[in-house]
Amino acid sequence: MFRIIIVVILIFNSGLFAQSPGSYYNPKDDQYRLLGLKRAREQYETAKSEYDRNKTLFQKEMISTKELERAKSTYDDAEVNYHQALLAVLFEKQYVSVVEAVKYQTKNGKNHVRLKLANTSGSGSEEFKKLINVEDKLFRSLQPDIINNVYVSLLNESNAIISQPYEAKIEELHFGKPTTIDFALLQDLDAVTVNIVYGNGAQRAPKIFLQKDQSVNKVVFQSEQFSQEVNLGSSASFSINLELFSGSTNIYKLDVINLPKQINRFFIDPSTQARLNQFKFTESSQTKRTNLQVYLPDRPTGDIKIDKPISFYAVAVPYDRINEFDPNPDKVWTKEELDKLDIGYLKLEIVPKGTGELKVNASQLFFTSQSNDKINVPIDIKNEGTRRLYNIEFELDMPLNWRYETNPKIIESLDIRDEKRVVFTFIPPNDVPVGKYDIRLRTTSLADDKPVQAEDKTITVEIKQTENVFGTILLVLLIVGLVAGIVIFGIKLTRK
Repeated sequence: MFRIIIVVILIFNSGLFAQSPGSYYNPKDDQYRLLGLKRAREQYETAKSEYDRNKTLFQKEMISTKELERAKSTYDDAEVNYHQALLAVLFEKQYVSVVEAVKYQTKNGKNHVRLKLANTSGSGSEEFKKLINVEDKLFRSLQPDIINNVYVSLLNESNAIISQPYEAKIEELHFGKPTTIDFALLQDLDAVTVNIVYGNGAQRAPKIFLQKDQSVNKVVFQSEQFSQEVNLGSSASFSINLELFSGSTNIYKLDVINLPKQINRFFIDPSTQARLNQFKFTESSQTKRTNLQVYLPDRPTGDIKIDKPISFYAVAVPYDRINEFDPNPDKVWTKEELDKLDIGYLKLEIVPKGTGELKVNASQLFFTSQSNDKINVPIDIKNEGTRRLYNIEFELDMPLNWRYETNPKIIESLDIRDEKRVVFTFIPPNDVPVGKYDIRLRTTSLADDKPVQAEDKTITVEIKQTENVFGTILLVLLIVGLVAGIVIFGIKLTRK
């Protein structure tokens, strides 16, 4: 055993066959190591026979001690050379194969890879032992059917480790006894590089396409956007990956359950924008993508309330099991029922949100008045958003020395689609000059603690000259008298 350790050290230090004195060295023995092994074995057997013959001659005192030691040295060199050649062949024949790589998903939704590795070294077979004709004791002592210290990891295209654990170790990989390792995938991929380091530093890195676990017979959903806030009157889009884990069924019906009837929903192909209700997987394409579009109504209902989450499921039912799935839209499915049905599903959630929209309506924005008159301006305030408005306030930019009154001064709340009238009374000063005056109205409120502002309105008031009523009456009487005089004068002329 001590000699074997020396041989291993020599291999790692030199990498060349040691040659006994007087032996023939062929440079091609390093290239064709099996032939080199046969040559080294012949030299070893010859040196052993010569050493045994010299021991007999020495016992008969027919040769000297120096001649026996020379034969012993030649035998030792040939033995080392033979063992080194044998180990070189054994290490050259070591080979680790990837027998199986199955991708599957655990109950908690994490992707795993079940990797089976095998020692397929030719040196472990009976045929190889017969070929090199090595005695069993020596051959077994070298353990040619065992590969020690096999390190395995999974890499992506950038050669980054995506497996958990990052690196797994197999202490001994026996010939004919494959070993299975389970990795959790840190990145969801369909093809990975299996990095294998083993034995005396040999390395393999085959890139393989992962098999899918066909025993579950279902479609697995994945989506990064499992919960979204959606304003009433708008839509949300859930990007979904569908991955087939089945060996028998490749057509699946897509559906959405536990969603109120007032909410429209469609599965859409992201590349063609076509609406989908079923998927067909092929051998070359076992992963699909789709977008689930969800459209909310523009008003809250009994089933759709502001800020109240709505949970629902996207499901994929095998086409040959559709009759087991209850299509009644009024049925509320539970997670336990879906698990019992053993179909692929994904839980999603939307949170209806509302937006505040304030509308200021006025039938008239231009008014005329005398200098001493008050001007009453009615304004209608309407909530055209999808959320209740609070604390609706008014701010007016008035001309100099003008005053105003507001009734009511503030609207504490205004429900969706509701409308309230506000009357503004403008009071000009007594000595206001004749002319046109502009008054700017700004209206603000709060919705979900966020400010909401309406479009500004400009109200124009024209002040006219005050009229003298007595002067006007006197002027009318003078005109009437003048006309009467002309008529009387005309009659008198006619009589003459």
